Amino acid sequence: MATVTEARVPTLPENLLIDGQLLPGDGDTVPVLNPATEERLGTVATASPAQVDLAVAAARQAADAGPWPAMEPAERAAAMHRFCDAFERRTGELLATIVAEVGTPVQLAGPLQVDSALRHFRNYADLAGRSLTKDLGPDATPPSHSEVAYRPAGVAIAVTAYNYPLMLAASKIGAALAAGCTTVLLPSPRTPFSSLILGELAVEADLPPGVVNVLVGGPEAGATLTRRGDVDRVSFTGSVEVGQAIMRQCVDHLTGVVLELGGKSPAIVLESMPLDQDTVARIHLRYMRNAGQGCASPTRILVPESRYEEFIEVSRQIFDQVPVGDPWDPATVVGPLIREAHRQRVEGFVQRALDQGGSVLAGGGRPPLERGYYVNPALIGDVSPDSEIAQEEIFGPIATLFAYRDVEEAVRLANHSKYGLAAYVYGADVEEARRLAAQLRAGTVYINGGGGIRPDAPFGGFGASGIGREWGAEGVREYLEPQHIQWSTV
Repeated sequence: MATVTEARVPTLPENLLIDGQLLPGDGDTVPVLNPATEERLGTVATASPAQVDLAVAAARQAADAGPWPAMEPAERAAAMHRFCDAFERRTGELLATIVAEVGTPVQLAGPLQVDSALRHFRNYADLAGRSLTKDLGPDATPPSHSEVAYRPAGVAIAVTAYNYPLMLAASKIGAALAAGCTTVLLPSPRTPFSSLILGELAVEADLPPGVVNVLVGGPEAGATLTRRGDVDRVSFTGSVEVGQAIMRQCVDHLTGVVLELGGKSPAIVLESMPLDQDTVARIHLRYMRNAGQGCASPTRILVPESRYEEFIEVSRQIFDQVPVGDPWDPATVVGPLIREAHRQRVEGFVQRALDQGGSVLAGGGRPPLERGYYVNPALIGDVSPDSEIAQEEIFGPIATLFAYRDVEEAVRLANHSKYGLAAYVYGADVEEARRLAAQLRAGTVYINGGGGIRPDAPFGGFGASGIGREWGAEGVREYLEPQHIQWSTV
């Protein structure tokens, strides 16, 4: 388990990783802010265009002529486990870095940001050790025999968002490495430091040069990487608009994409579910974590008409007890948003909803803190299911509440979204909830809160939530090409 280092300000990495070498960036220097204090946490020099070219060339060379794709599965797995061992030795440093650059409260940052990323890397290391070759057996006319082998796609570009930098890197480069691909990681420039530490871990683990490259840069660097004809996969987590731009950039070379583009997840509370504080708190705390900056947050809550007022009353009691503030305080549940511009965006959604007749049912406003990009969680009601606040991903601790007449209407409202990443069902009868899951357009359905993050289960969604899947064996397959091998037995 990750533990907190004594210093709240971690030692920050300075170097990119290119072709096995830790090097300073030759591009512009960008500031990285601490969202809890609004102060400069540090600066990082971005990759120059020439360094972007070098990183891709290194990954290409390692994919075409290097040892990584040609390794036996057990050998590749052992190398990945060395990487995980190096990760595990530095979990305290990684935790401190995450709290400082993302603002995730320390009580959540350990299990949610650091430990879960390590668990995913470990699972990918295990998957790397398995042979996927499948024997199809003989065919009669004419006599032959076939097998299907799975070959590494080649060079994978991984572009990650700011909110879960380690988890997203694990989802992308972990799966690509397990498949035998080589990688170039481009984290968000808002939260680059934890990803730069991953570059150091690759060197500590003695991964072959070019297998993992880590750059820092903005949208221009991302576009340079995704437009290239010498890459084979682009994996991106972020907004629908940027995902669409990446698809357009990849189309000229027919580059394969894996896109996770967010969600607007519903939470259906069935009539049978007791509305005690524990149950209602679990619903609200799920979208409040990481200050609501999570793609699978259940921000559309659907309750029976007969339970609507009861749900609001219990919610108000819970909101009054949610600590908002310093992410280093172990009692804090909701930390800061990433930047002032994002706070204004989140508050803009709420204000426009209120201007159109909506109301704040619980919470709302800002906490009385002098510094930091904080907002209080809020539950918004009296809005249309078609309204902006009910349809667009806010990426803040804001949820909307709707009443439904019957289960059929609840399903209709739940599916009334361009997104389909996740859905939540709460009910006393688990089998009833499982049957309901089949009617929901969602990549993951959590019943009564589900459980912990499973690295062996696929993650992704329907519709605008993206293309492809991450995590588990399905995530690895996104970086593999099946090859049919057939030989005559005459």
